Amino acid sequence: MKKSNKFVAVMLIAVLALTMALVTGCGSSSSSSKDNSWNYIKKRGKLIIGLDDTFAPMGFRDKNNKLVGFDIDLAKQIGKELGVKVEFKPIDWDAKEAELKSKKIDCIWNGLSATEDRQKSMSLSHKYMKNRILIMSMDKNVKIKNAKQLEKIKLGTQAGSSALEAIEKDKNYDEFKDNVKTYDDYNAALLDMKAGRIDAVAIDEVYAIYNNKNNTKLYESPYNFGADYYAIGFRKGDKALTKKVNAALAEAIKNGSAKKISEKWFGKNLAIDEGYSK
Repeated sequence: MKKSNKFVAVMLIAVLALTMALVTGCGSSSSSSKDNSWNYIKKRGKLIIGLDDTFAPMGFRDKNNKLVGFDIDLAKQIGKELGVKVEFKPIDWDAKEAELKSKKIDCIWNGLSATEDRQKSMSLSHKYMKNRILIMSMDKNVKIKNAKQLEKIKLGTQAGSSALEAIEKDKNYDEFKDNVKTYDDYNAALLDMKAGRIDAVAIDEVYAIYNNKNNTKLYESPYNFGADYYAIGFRKGDKALTKKVNAALAEAIKNGSAKKISEKWFGKNLAIDEGYSK
């Protein structure tokens, strides 16, 4: 009996040792799969930003084909705060999520709306700008006062845009959806409106501000599709990188550099630093 008990005791110790080894091994595996998103960017020394290079004044080409805009200037400032270079990569805006998931870019930064769906599918930075989705026309007599009137006009907007998302969420969308036409970008929609093929566009307020300042006069309708906030979109698991960028955004607000950039492009300070309600 004593020998048997001793044998059992030895076997129990061996099993316990093996179990502890397996647990430790699992712990090492978990540790190796931790969020290294910021360390990866820091080591590489570069943040690759996906954008639509036709979206003035956030990110677009000037007459010399140089990439300029509010988001361009702000991203460069954030790069300085982080101590890394920023590289801008034009993408198909309608396929932005796929570009991000495939790791061809590190983030989406170009007037990206902080929608509830994106809060679930991405790791979003703090909101850094407040925007609205407006209905605007080149004809001052086109004044949409309610959604019912949208059944009688042809409305254009950009495919894959926050404006299209806002339109589709309108409670009366089913009543006027057949009158909505999408385009590759806002410029194409404006050209079609100028040609008389559509009556109005659903468009970001920041785009309208810049357009009225530099191009064709657009007239705002009383009815709009509501408030919209811009954020930077990262992959869902890239929390460390998101946190670092949030800290850099907060510093840009604090030191006045974000305000200076906003005043350059809009003539007023539209920059904010706002989190999300739980």
